[in-house]
Amino acid sequence: MNPLFLLTAFFAEVAGTLAGFGSSTIALPIALFFFDFQTALVLVAFLHIFGNIGRIGFFKHGLDRRLILFFGVPSVAASLAGALLISFIPQDVLKGLLGVFLLVYSGLSLWKDTLRIPASHVNAGIGGVLSGFLAGLIGTGGALRGAFLTAFNLKKEKYIATAAAIALAVDLTRIPVYLRQGFLPEAHYPAVAILFVIAMLGSWLGRLIVDRIPQALFRKIVLSALLFVGIFFTSTWLGN
Repeated sequence: MNPLFLLTAFFAEVAGTLAGFGSSTIALPIALFFFDFQTALVLVAFLHIFGNIGRIGFFKHGLDRRLILFFGVPSVAASLAGALLISFIPQDVLKGLLGVFLLVYSGLSLWKDTLRIPASHVNAGIGGVLSGFLAGLIGTGGALRGAFLTAFNLKKEKYIATAAAIALAVDLTRIPVYLRQGFLPEAHYPAVAILFVIAMLGSWLGRLIVDRIPQALFRKIVLSALLFVGIFFTSTWLGN
């Protein structure tokens, strides 16, 4: 397992806790420099699920059960549909879709400072479907999930715990589909245990410093990095 990928995974877990959206949004684009799309998808999914377990443990008193129902249930169903479609779409297309998604999301978020959706049960369901489908298909729906959840003005701890619980349900749905389709080569099985340790440490460190730095500034830094990654993957896809 490449040490640079492991270091990136740790940073992604810390950053995902602080920035308000999942570590997969940060880790997956970088993992694609080391692995093919399907392998990267599964490894980052395991990092994501372990990190969400850690976040729920560290922020367990903040769960919003109403949002878990209205947002989480549609998200789980849509993630299953997205995961089942992966084998029918070329990897270059999936990388391109990831690049476009990162480009649009980060660009809009930097332009408007925060991307907010009106708070309602209907929009919660729509956000659940869209973010779940993206999570299943391209491995990253946390940024879109965050855009919808911020509309409900949750306190930081409640937001992190609720988003993590929904993401955990999505991960538990899509990972078995990936494994059943043979996306993870046996040679990478030991990496799953290493990613568990990295995810727990990253979530713990994120919990320690979540109140010590300006989240708005940190979020802009992360979004700027995602914008450049999105430009890279989109331009590579269009150049083929």
